[in-house]
Amino acid sequence: MSPVAANMEALQFSLANKSLKYTKIPVPRIRDPKNVLVRVSYAGICGTDLHIIQGHFPCNPDQPLILGHEFSGTITEVGAEVTDFEIGDKVSVDPNIGCKKCTFCHEGNPHFCKNKGTNTTIGIFRDGGWAEYVTCPETQVHKLPESITLEQAALCEPLSCLAHGWDLAGPIKVGKNILITGAGIIGIFWACALHLHGHRRVTVSEPKQSRLNSLKKLDLGFDLITPDELKERQERDPEYLFDFVIECSGFPPAIEHGISLLNQGGKLVIFGVAPPHANISISPFDIYAKELKIIGVNINPYTYPNSIGMVEAMGDRYLNYDNLGIRVYSLREYKEAIEALKKGTIAKAIFKL
Repeated sequence: MSPVAANMEALQFSLANKSLKYTKIPVPRIRDPKNVLVRVSYAGICGTDLHIIQGHFPCNPDQPLILGHEFSGTITEVGAEVTDFEIGDKVSVDPNIGCKKCTFCHEGNPHFCKNKGTNTTIGIFRDGGWAEYVTCPETQVHKLPESITLEQAALCEPLSCLAHGWDLAGPIKVGKNILITGAGIIGIFWACALHLHGHRRVTVSEPKQSRLNSLKKLDLGFDLITPDELKERQERDPEYLFDFVIECSGFPPAIEHGISLLNQGGKLVIFGVAPPHANISISPFDIYAKELKIIGVNINPYTYPNSIGMVEAMGDRYLNYDNLGIRVYSLREYKEAIEALKKGTIAKAIFKL
């Protein structure tokens, strides 16, 4: 079955002149028999997308590219060799693809794959979800349970990255003191995931009071403070320490401060993406004496099913767009969406198609 329309709405990015434009282009055809055609319902704007548009993150340099690596939708066509999906299936798509042959892939680390890895990511190196239709390998498509809406499923990709961080940092035992630095959308997701798992001794540090006020809508009962308040508490009480610091800001001074707040045996989880050439200062003696662990988190190897389970468990209690500070836009409104993200007036923007 082919889609009725011959053309579709899309946002195309050109790396050559760093321009993003709204356009109408032909609906893509299935050329690989193991691919499916997805009618996109919701597609998120990630911080990575903003870096790509600014020319600060690598993407396909050879041709105009449709961005968007966080999206959900409905299958409208299947390739001749597709066996596990049918027309009408509601799905979310994992954009990250390994070669499935190299040592890293065989060891369960496709995000380290040097043959493909991020060089074939849907929405970064091949056309993604900022369009009405997109073709995807069936290996990257995940069928949704009926309990998950397509609106919620648009959040599966960032939550799959969180699930990877959760696995690397674990076990995160209930009762531990936890600090989240940065209350952007990822920091908010971490707060929700921790609350879902029963954690209550959680502090969130964020310089923007508007973000802290927004976080109050979720009624998590966590301690919401600014970095200045965090420093004041540390100065008043040298034992004001944390077992886990979940770093979601990507701001090097915040990372350094987080290290100083780690208790013996503490773990620093670096989730936020810092500038590539940034540096931090850390005492090797402290790492030795306290047996500190510093954990980097890079995308989502084999954790997409976990994210679907997480979305199902979170439901509207945690994933209500209004409470999360997520605003929905049409593709035509892309300039307004990007501007709102840059100003920080919203936590996240999602296109509804």
